[in-house]
Amino acid sequence: MSKFKRIHLVVLDSVGIGAAPDANNFVNAGVPDGASDTLGHISKSVGLNVPNMAKIGLGNIERETALKTVPAEENPSGYYTKLEEVSLGKDTMTGHWEIMGLNITEPFDTFWNGFPEEILTKIEEFSGRKVIREANKPYSGTAVIDDFGPRQMETGELIIYTSADPVLQIAAHEDIIPLDELYRICEYARSITLERPALLGRIIARPYVGEPGNFTRTANRRDLAVSPFAPTVLDKLNEAGIDTYAVGKINDIFNGAGINHDMGHNKSNSHGIDTLLKTMGLAEFEKGFSFTNLVDFDALYGHRRDPHGYRDCLHEFDERLPELIAAMREDDLLMITADHGNDPTYAGTDHTREYIPLLVYSPSLKGNGHLPIGHFADISATIADNFGVDKAMIGESFLDKLV
Repeated sequence: MSKFKRIHLVVLDSVGIGAAPDANNFVNAGVPDGASDTLGHISKSVGLNVPNMAKIGLGNIERETALKTVPAEENPSGYYTKLEEVSLGKDTMTGHWEIMGLNITEPFDTFWNGFPEEILTKIEEFSGRKVIREANKPYSGTAVIDDFGPRQMETGELIIYTSADPVLQIAAHEDIIPLDELYRICEYARSITLERPALLGRIIARPYVGEPGNFTRTANRRDLAVSPFAPTVLDKLNEAGIDTYAVGKINDIFNGAGINHDMGHNKSNSHGIDTLLKTMGLAEFEKGFSFTNLVDFDALYGHRRDPHGYRDCLHEFDERLPELIAAMREDDLLMITADHGNDPTYAGTDHTREYIPLLVYSPSLKGNGHLPIGHFADISATIADNFGVDKAMIGESFLDKLV
């Protein structure tokens, strides 16, 4: 019998909590990640006020630095810890896949100098459209359309760019390159990037609208991912007939594997919370697991090195956290975590190799306290333990510590 009938996992994308022990093996613009601290540096530089996460225990998480996140609670309402990444990577897919129990020993390929001519030429031959070579490098998604959108409107060329993640992104004005055509081109790009030396985690269609100086990306984004290389705990739950609900880009990250209810993409963090609340209120969702990603922290503020915006985004989530708690049933469990860091005060524009926080709350819990400092996959091992299925490759359950 399950200890908790439903478990809700919310990933605050990129909300790291201090440099991991191996952070100096990872760099940003030539600077090792060893001094990165997403929450600590936001708090220090622009202030941080998240009383609802603090109440569960955010400020009580053990720190290895004098930097504070938020004040500690004398009597937290939940359990808390930080978790270390085992896998070789600091990207979205690696983080999420490890949370679900996989150990990624070979990182995906990234292209800091842009994609090779062979890939661009193949896409040109397939699509009948030229590729703008000057955009072929790591680029901000909004900056690249500001810089090359006017040219695309005149010539119909493709804007292909990458980022710190192992992704190939194609931006297209919806009035110039129709969505169906953009999706077809992305599907072709997916087909030619499935093996090394171009094994990419995702191909992303990035449609936008508007006029020069006022371009806006639309909600018609589409991600084409590779499937996990081994069964995750999502697969174990699905095979056991247990409901799995995906909110936001979770379905894309896992290429649908193990997910039997896709609740769709988020237009914003707030929209994602609305969707999660709707999911939690479904009468048919009696038992199972919901998995939500809120990406605005990372996409809008981390990569753009905007600590003020990042702080405000954290405040907005914290203000809505009571709604999630109010929607919980007595035998629900809520876990709030992240997938990597993205310190908005740090060098470069890349993710940062950090611990992730973990906050655990249920109306049925009587105790509180610091859980062991473990690894990302401990989350899925705990979920598997609760529902009586096998864990995936790695992870240790902390279910017995939740009392």
